[in-house]
Amino acid sequence: MPQLSKQTQSTLSEINMVPFIDVVLVLLIIFMITAPILQSGIEVDVPKTTTVKEITEQRLIVTIDKTQRIYLADVPVNIHQLGDKVKAQLKKPQDSVFLRADETIPFGIFAKVIDTLRVAGINNISIVTEPLTERARTR
Repeated sequence: MPQLSKQTQSTLSEINMVPFIDVVLVLLIIFMITAPILQSGIEVDVPKTTTVKEITEQRLIVTIDKTQRIYLADVPVNIHQLGDKVKAQLKKPQDSVFLRADETIPFGIFAKVIDTLRVAGINNISIVTEPLTERARTR
């Protein structure tokens, strides 16, 4: 009597995780590249300095662009309404406000924005800068 072979067909019961990990890593890289761009939608060339403090917490940002327009977060605002709008959005009066200003704007505009914030009672103003790179130092 011939013997029947006892072949059992088993299906692959494990899920291959390699494609999933590849997709997750690609998404992680994409988010790491785009996150600094999404910080603020207004294009500003901030001054470069050697001492730069890393921003770790979310703060209220006032921006002055190349055309001397003033923005609170990403919304254009009149300088006469700036102090009231900043005070309304601050959680605590001692919270810091970040000031991003293009390096080509006249100092008078920069000083007027700081004065407007101080008149409104906001004294904790931090100026946003970029780190000075080696390439920029040699120019």
